[in-house]
Amino acid sequence: MLLLAADTSGKHGSIALAQCGPGDSCCVIEVAPLEGGTFSAQLVPQIAALLAKHGFNKNDIGGFAVVAGPGSFTGVRVGLAAMKALAEVLEKPIAAVSLLEAVAVSGRSRARVTAVLDAGRGEVYAGEYTVHHDGAHRLQERLLSRAELLEAAIGSTVVVADQNLAEVVRMAGLPVDQIQPPRSDVIARLGWQKIRAGEMVSPEALDANYLRGSQEIFSKSGS
Repeated sequence: MLLLAADTSGKHGSIALAQCGPGDSCCVIEVAPLEGGTFSAQLVPQIAALLAKHGFNKNDIGGFAVVAGPGSFTGVRVGLAAMKALAEVLEKPIAAVSLLEAVAVSGRSRARVTAVLDAGRGEVYAGEYTVHHDGAHRLQERLLSRAELLEAAIGSTVVVADQNLAEVVRMAGLPVDQIQPPRSDVIARLGWQKIRAGEMVSPEALDANYLRGSQEIFSKSGS
């Protein structure tokens, strides 16, 4: 199956093409970066260009994986809208992937981890996962203050890409696994695992996972 993955949840995003087959086999063909701020103008043309570069067209796509959040309200919405439209037209499955899950599996740590993303306002998005060799089991995801994070993360390894947050956690004496921000190749592999497990959503059911209430989203400047 040719799988298209997209992440438009942050300041910078990416798309990926992958050939996925039996078992967990998912060979990434290419990851193409997307510059933040213009996702709505870039995403569809970049998808078309990436397909054409490798001799494919949209009808060759067998499935989709997309980051459903948490992250930028505008960015997440752009990615979901594009994937919804393509999946609906092509009648192909979609796997919605949490960016926190992508952070969790990108670290070296196994067993219990707390994946963390900066949410602004002195808050963080935190996902508690049990990570094993072939994936991750979500325990819970929530919006926390930094002080709440330090309490909630006791007994786990904190997996984080943000250097400032990593230092906060280190200074509190908690174990830290600092990573590079996950790209769409990680989203593709997680998406394929979900498709194989039957964890798919229809285009009309695909929704964002902001971890903030609607009032908080719309009152936050720059979202």
